[in-house]
Amino acid sequence: MIVFIDVTCAIIEGELGKVLVAQRSAEMNLPLKMEFPGGKVEPDESPEESLIREIKEELDVDIEIVSGIPGNQHSYPDFSINLIPFVCRITDGEIVLREHAMYHWVAMDELLSLDWAEADIPIVSDYIRSKKIRK
Repeated sequence: MIVFIDVTCAIIEGELGKVLVAQRSAEMNLPLKMEFPGGKVEPDESPEESLIREIKEELDVDIEIVSGIPGNQHSYPDFSINLIPFVCRITDGEIVLREHAMYHWVAMDELLSLDWAEADIPIVSDYIRSKKIRK
């Protein structure tokens, strides 16, 4: 039986329609792949609480969750995740990287050209599709 780990991720929208993407460090699983930052949901923690905590720990900023979008279940060779995405915005602080190698603000039409962690790819596609519908 496959056990899925609940993992949240933040699609942080910034100015001019750009989105924050982070590059995993060389020491992390899936080294140097791009991802939306976030992390594991701890016991007795909601996905929303987890995401707010994880973003504070990883990027040293406070966020506000704007909405959720459909998640994705993905199995890697060593583990399986249930990726739970939320569209967010920064409400306070300046980004300080604590785990990632780097971050970029990327225009929506450039998102699919990046080297994403596999579980993030359907999330990226769903996000782009949802933004086009809202226009």
